Amino acid sequence: MSAGRKVNTLSQHWCTPKKYADAVREMFNNNIELDPCSNIFSIINANIEYMLPLNDGLSENWNFKTIYVNPPYGADRVRGTTIKNWLRKCVETYKKHDSEILALIPVATNTTHWKYYVFGEAKSICFLYDTRLKFIINGDNDNKGAPMACCMVYWGDDVSKFQSVFEKFGAVVDISDLVGRRIGKKIDECTLFQEPEFVKHCI
Repeated sequence: MSAGRKVNTLSQHWCTPKKYADAVREMFNNNIELDPCSNIFSIINANIEYMLPLNDGLSENWNFKTIYVNPPYGADRVRGTTIKNWLRKCVETYKKHDSEILALIPVATNTTHWKYYVFGEAKSICFLYDTRLKFIINGDNDNKGAPMACCMVYWGDDVSKFQSVFEKFGAVVDISDLVGRRIGKKIDECTLFQEPEFVKHCI
């Protein structure tokens, strides 16, 4: 989902609204160790911030205990990446480093990246009540808001704290019972079909 957030030389910086930045800090006890997709307008103020063009957050080290991700929602045509790559990195990092990770992403439960990296992997989701979530765009708070529903996804072990922090923002759903279960189509099923566009869609 691009929703105006395509990553290219003319891209806008869509930053996390203050109320959610404050909630992330509360969740992580005012110690956000890493923001791998930051920008000059970000108010997250993590200890370590990766930002393009100086740093490609996907290729940098994520060995940190608390990580907040507000990924580009569109495709990066230069690097050939999409939001799927960011969510995959969240899952890999959680498993490898036992990190706690929060990600602010569009609600797109029919997509492959949700089936692979949210359902069956994340522990909890807060479906945000905002009708049109107002990102800070290029440092400006005065905008019409995002044209899609958004949520906060949590990979980590303190589901009860996640609920207590985020329940004021929306419906919090514990999905930890789905961890390790097979959700939706898998690539091996998709490749049974020979049409290139179908396979491309599946992966």
